[in-house]
Amino acid sequence: MDQDHNQSIEISVEQAKLLGSAQRVKILGTMLDTAKTAKQVADELGESPGSIHYHIQKLYDGGLIDLVETRTVGGIVEKYYKSKAKWFNTKGTQMMDPVLADDYAAATRTRISLRLQLNGDQYQEMTTEFKELLEKWVNKTIATKSSDSQEFAIGINVISTELEDK
Repeated sequence: MDQDHNQSIEISVEQAKLLGSAQRVKILGTMLDTAKTAKQVADELGESPGSIHYHIQKLYDGGLIDLVETRTVGGIVEKYYKSKAKWFNTKGTQMMDPVLADDYAAATRTRISLRLQLNGDQYQEMTTEFKELLEKWVNKTIATKSSDSQEFAIGINVISTELEDK
């Protein structure tokens, strides 16, 4: 089941809610290129296997990861899971992550916005660079565990000012 994990897949708002957890984003990041068991993911993240198993089951039930292999080793069933994609998109006006909504009472918030005039190639280049930046930070958080860290929601919207054709 080879997939181009750089491609985005369309998901429902209910599925998007499953991604409203930094822990689940880390889990998806660990099983993007290689199918892994909950124990392997837990070891990589320095977390308890029970906690990771819970999150993997939620991601699997929600259709965001695939069960790609089952092995029996010494009487123990090992289930290997792999992420369906690197990027997930939703359609509609509902916010993928409710923390990103304007009315969320966040302790801290940084807003950055501006308008640019871009041609098609520039739009693609900028979108690619934003994805690479986010991937870099997901990978940094996979590699480190800190008791003084705080979870943040990050959303980047690149929106055409032209209205959609109906």
